[in-house]
Amino acid sequence: MCGRFVRTLEPAALADYLGVEEITDEAADETPAPSFNVAPTDPVYAVTERRGRRSMEAMRWGLIPHWASDRKGPLNINARAETVSVKPAFRDSLRRRRCLIPADGFYEWEPKQSGRRPHYVTLATGEPMVFAGLWAAWRNPESDGWVRSCAIITTAANRRLADIHTRMPVILEPESWDMWLDRELREADALEPLLRPLPASAITEHPVSDLVNNVRNDLPENIAPLPAGLI
Repeated sequence: MCGRFVRTLEPAALADYLGVEEITDEAADETPAPSFNVAPTDPVYAVTERRGRRSMEAMRWGLIPHWASDRKGPLNINARAETVSVKPAFRDSLRRRRCLIPADGFYEWEPKQSGRRPHYVTLATGEPMVFAGLWAAWRNPESDGWVRSCAIITTAANRRLADIHTRMPVILEPESWDMWLDRELREADALEPLLRPLPASAITEHPVSDLVNNVRNDLPENIAPLPAGLI
C-alpha cells in the first residue's frame, strides 16, 4: 500500500517537471503545503488533462466516488491494480478520470519482531516520483459545492521492496504520462501494461526513525537515514 509520502517541491517546480500548462485555483482554500508526512485526507497535488492541456490542482487524498451519499465511507486512499477496473469505487475513474500524483518519495513499514520499522523509498535518480492516480468529483449535498478527491494505484512490490511490504505504488515513467492522462483512452486492457511495479534497480530505500508514525511530525528528520547502530 501507500499510506504516507513526501512532497517538498513548490508548485511551479512541479508544473515545470510535469509539463503542466495551468495551475487552477478551484481549491485555493486548501492548497497543499510542502510536507515530509503527507497523510490520508490531506490535500495533495494532482495533474489531469483538461481540454487537451495538463492542469494541476489540489485534491483530497482519499477518493469519494461520485455516487457516494456522504463522505463518511472508506478512505479509498489506494486502489489495487488487479481489481481497479471492477471495483465500484474506482472503475468509473479508471475509464474517465486518471491523474498523476507527484511525490519526492514514500514510506513503507517493514514488519519486525519489535514492531514495524519505517523505510523511505525514492527513485535512484533523485527525480520526483509520479504515482498513477485516479480522481473523482463529488457534490456535497450540504453545501452544494464540489469536492475533488484522488487515490493512488498500487501493485505488487518489486524485488527491492518485497521484504519490506507486498505492495508498492504504481510509479509512472515520463513516457507513460501522456497515455495515462489521455481521456479518449477508456479500455482497461490498454492501461493494464502501465500498472506494473517499477524495476528494482530504479529505486532506493533506507530505514528511518519512527518519527513519521505520528502525522503531526512534519519534519525533514523523517527522511534521514537511521544510524546503523539503531537498525
